[in-house]
Amino acid sequence: MLGSGRSQRLCRLTQSGPAVQSRMRLCVGTSLDPPQRVNVPTSYCDRDAQSEIGPFAATVALADVIAALSYALDITEGQPEGHSTKSCLIAMRIAQEIGLSASDRSALFYGTLLKDAGCSSNAAKVCSLFDADDHKIKQSFKLQDLTRKADAFGYLVRNVATDRSPVIRVAKLAALIAQPGAGKDMIQTRCSRGAEIATKLGFTQATAEAVRALDEHFDGSGEPSNLRGDQIPLLGRIVCLAQTVEVYFTTFGRVAALDVAQQRSGTWFDPELVQALWSFQSDQDFWSQLDRSDARSAIAAFEPTEQRMYVDEDRLDAIAEGFADVIDAKSPWTCRHSFGVAEATVGILKQFGYSDEHARFWRRAALLHDIGKLGVSNRILDKPGKLSEAEFSQMRRHVDHTRRILRIVPCFRNFADVAAAHHEKLDGSGYSLGLSDAQLSREAKAMCVADIFDALAAKRPYRQRQMGLDEVFEIMGKEAGPKICPIAYEALRLHVDMV
Repeated sequence: MLGSGRSQRLCRLTQSGPAVQSRMRLCVGTSLDPPQRVNVPTSYCDRDAQSEIGPFAATVALADVIAALSYALDITEGQPEGHSTKSCLIAMRIAQEIGLSASDRSALFYGTLLKDAGCSSNAAKVCSLFDADDHKIKQSFKLQDLTRKADAFGYLVRNVATDRSPVIRVAKLAALIAQPGAGKDMIQTRCSRGAEIATKLGFTQATAEAVRALDEHFDGSGEPSNLRGDQIPLLGRIVCLAQTVEVYFTTFGRVAALDVAQQRSGTWFDPELVQALWSFQSDQDFWSQLDRSDARSAIAAFEPTEQRMYVDEDRLDAIAEGFADVIDAKSPWTCRHSFGVAEATVGILKQFGYSDEHARFWRRAALLHDIGKLGVSNRILDKPGKLSEAEFSQMRRHVDHTRRILRIVPCFRNFADVAAAHHEKLDGSGYSLGLSDAQLSREAKAMCVADIFDALAAKRPYRQRQMGLDEVFEIMGKEAGPKICPIAYEALRLHVDMV
């Protein structure tokens, strides 16, 4: 429990000189009363959160939220943002052509948007096996027919350890060839994890099975279960075709996309689905929608009206938690990091006096603060040594990705800037905007402290050992005032003592 010495330290902050008092007001807006709790006027929370809490959330379509968040899954796969929404557009048009029921179309709609939900879970393994940028490996993977041995070997030669010496490249290539089951294991991980995420997000079994089966091929040559023909769920067969057509369309154009579908008809793809695809090959209005950078508005017309769903507070929590799982799976070193930051952030805000309702809102922001790291290669995230300036520049971009993605998500856009500010410092030395004390909200300062705390307390590839709490707080204490909010720091210590 809270010791008297810590209470006295917190009280002394209210009696310090003008500089500390000024910073304290920016952090909490009032003196500490009682000493064991930071007190914030409720009106402060209302100003920042009220527009996205309660009745408003219930008017937001679930499709709008998931479609926007699918952009994060796109960058995980090294694909252009919008890949999943355009794949969804193709899948839904095929479903329309074959007369799929409304319930199946709804399951397909979300299955296509979430098809890559499990892809972050094999990113570290892909990076390690290929000794290369996982994004580049995955991007080129979707353009290969690896069921053909010559194509598979060529793919390995072009992608394994491309920036290493010839000796290392040959050794890496030989090691990869000696592990014929490695590819199967990675796809198994991806598909199983993706199905689990879909279920956690509250979607139907049909949606989860579509995600699980998206890499199965009609002739049984796919992975992970070598299913064939009607053994493959119909929705999975549609997703497999739709995502391949989208990648070829974006890379080479409509003719190439239709050609690859025809060439792989009966091997990769269900011939009847290919026939359905070709039935609208001359529909210029449809294909022109795929030329646009953003297909989110176009797919809305394909969601079955009678199956349309809307988000509520519980669903928003589930979505934030599900995507936090996706984020934390990107690197073995960040397992549960998003949840740790969320727990610490809520603890700080509760010490500030925030209500459960408002703490719940900001918990979602903390859960998603690192969503931009899905766009950073594991060669950087998992590097054991110091990052080069070029690598650190790429690492810094993750907060820009976070800001950009969350700003387009209904119900989450109000906390986008706060979530993206978790590496800012009071003296303006942080990134990416170089914001200073007066420019940072209380919630941003709380999240900065929570992020540092969890990062220091956890294992990391660049540290020899895991630090204890006393050492963590000693390091953070030196930063309190010049770099991080001293009130948020003390609130964290109070929270940790009370847990």
